[in-house]
Amino acid sequence: MRIGILGGNFNPVHHAHLFIADQIQQLLNLDEVQLMPENEPPHVDTKTTISAKHRVEMLRLALQDYPKLTLNLSEIKRGGKSYTYDTMAKLTAEHPENEYFFIIGGDMVDYLEKWYRIDDLMQMVQFVAVRRDHTVLTAPKYPVQMMDLPLLNISSSYIRESLQANHRPNFLLPAEVLAYIDHYGLYRSFQEKIDLCYLSVSRFL
Repeated sequence: MRIGILGGNFNPVHHAHLFIADQIQQLLNLDEVQLMPENEPPHVDTKTTISAKHRVEMLRLALQDYPKLTLNLSEIKRGGKSYTYDTMAKLTAEHPENEYFFIIGGDMVDYLEKWYRIDDLMQMVQFVAVRRDHTVLTAPKYPVQMMDLPLLNISSSYIRESLQANHRPNFLLPAEVLAYIDHYGLYRSFQEKIDLCYLSVSRFL
């Protein structure tokens, strides 16, 4: 099988993630694209990353209507820091029949040489870089397949900041995911969580 891998923190998952996964699946005629949430990303401040349980459940909700987009929990199940080499070494050993395409942002191409065991990783996967602003990149040191897609300027950090400011980020993420965030009071300030709890309890008074 031809399998795409789109890794990320997904904190939370939004429409740009889904758009990239869907378009790459179609353009490269992949059997599926697996969205792979990181357990403990080496480069992200864990204080701003919510638990894997919530990130995984939001991904389940976001993917439920898209059979070609699936969920891969390899890094969540392994635990610890999430290094791409470790993940792909395990996946290629378990499924040698698969051909893997690892999807990254075009802005990450110049940093590939800093990735852990990148030379070994290059033997396991074909890197696919999504260039969303049509900028001309310097010739990459490593073989990367460049793909041009329209820019959807959506970021998880903007969504989190909007929620913290009590602004609803409508249309930036699936409605089911936003409803989940509302239900659990995710990304809210402590005072807002107290207010939400009071409103929920007051309905029964």
